[in-house]
Amino acid sequence: MRELNVDLGERSYPILIGQGLLGARDLTPYVAGHQVMIVTNETVAPLYLEKTKACFSGKSVDSVVLPDGEKYKDWQTLNLIFDALLQKRHTRKTTLVALGGGVVGDMTGFAAACYQRGVSFIQIPTTLLSQVDSSVGGKTGINHPLGKNMVGAFHQPEVVLIDTDSLNTLPQREVSAGLAEVIKYGLIRDTGFLDWLEQQMSRLMAREAEPLVEAIFRSCACKAEVVAQDEREGGLRAILNLGHTFGHAIETSAGYGTWLHGEAVGTGMIMAADLSCREGLISEPEFRRVRALILSAGLPATPPGAMTPSEFMELMSVDKKNVDGALRLVLLRALGDTFVTADARPESLAATLAEFCNSPG
Repeated sequence: MRELNVDLGERSYPILIGQGLLGARDLTPYVAGHQVMIVTNETVAPLYLEKTKACFSGKSVDSVVLPDGEKYKDWQTLNLIFDALLQKRHTRKTTLVALGGGVVGDMTGFAAACYQRGVSFIQIPTTLLSQVDSSVGGKTGINHPLGKNMVGAFHQPEVVLIDTDSLNTLPQREVSAGLAEVIKYGLIRDTGFLDWLEQQMSRLMAREAEPLVEAIFRSCACKAEVVAQDEREGGLRAILNLGHTFGHAIETSAGYGTWLHGEAVGTGMIMAADLSCREGLISEPEFRRVRALILSAGLPATPPGAMTPSEFMELMSVDKKNVDGALRLVLLRALGDTFVTADARPESLAATLAEFCNSPG
C-alpha cells in the first residue's frame, strides 16, 4: 500500500492506495461516532457493498443504494440520502461513506456537508476517474439543467481509500475516461509524468496493477499539492480544470451521462491545446503530441457533431471560473505549465470552435 497526505491543517487527511484494501482495511479509526451510512449505487452495491461493511466492524452500518448514472446527480436523488439518514435516525455523529464513482462521491459529500449542517464522510472511489480526481480535494455537489456541478459545497473527507482491484470490473470505456484526468496532471504540472504516460499507456489500458498504482499515486500527489495551496479555488486550483470548460459544455449539450465526464474532458483538453497553439503559446508539434496521447487512451477527439460554436459559447458562459461575465479558460503556456486567462483572443477562440464543430451556427 502507498499513502500520501492532503495537507490542510486540522482538516488534513490520508489517501490510501493499494490492492485488496476493501474488506481488509479497518476504517473505524476515521469514524467518530457509532453510526455509518454507506451510499452506493445499484451497479456497485452487488460488487463491493459487503466488503465495505467489513471495514467498519463494531459500528452500526446502514446503506442506501441510488440509481446509477450522471443523470441522477440531482436534487431528487440527493433526497434519497437524506430520507435514509432520517428514517434510520442518524445523528450529527454519523459518518457517510461514498462507495462508487464520481457521481456517488459528489452527492455523498454534498449530503454530508448539508445533513444537520455538516457531518463526516469517507471516500471509497471505485472508478479510475474518481480515484484520481473527484474523490480528492473536497469538491461536492449536484448538477443543474443549465450547468454541471453548479450547486455544491467544499467538504473534505476523513480519508480516501483507493482499492485498485475495483478497476477490474470497470468497462473499458470507464478506464479511458479516467485516463483523461491522469493525462491532465502531466499536462498541467509534470512533463516527466507526461513522458512516463506515453511510455506506459498500453499497460495502463490493459489495467496492469503496477503502472496503475503509480499513475494513481502521482495523480493524487499532484492534486493534493494543488489543493493544499488553494483549497477553495481562489486561484491556482483552477488549473485542475484544463479542458473542463469545453468539456462541461459538451456534457450539458449531450445530456448528462451521454458522454462520460472523462470523455468530454479529453476532447476539451484537445480543444484547449488547439486554442493554446493558435494563441502562439505551444507549437504545432506540441499540440499534435497532446492529441496523440489523448487518442492513445481511447478517447474521442471531437465534440458531438450537432454542437455549434454559438452553443459552446452559450454553455461556457455559465462556467464557474468566469468572473464578471468574462469567459476564463485554462490554457497551456507550455506542456506542463498552465494558467487561467480571460484574454484569449476572440478570433482564436472562434477559430478553435469552428475547427471542432461540424455545424457553423
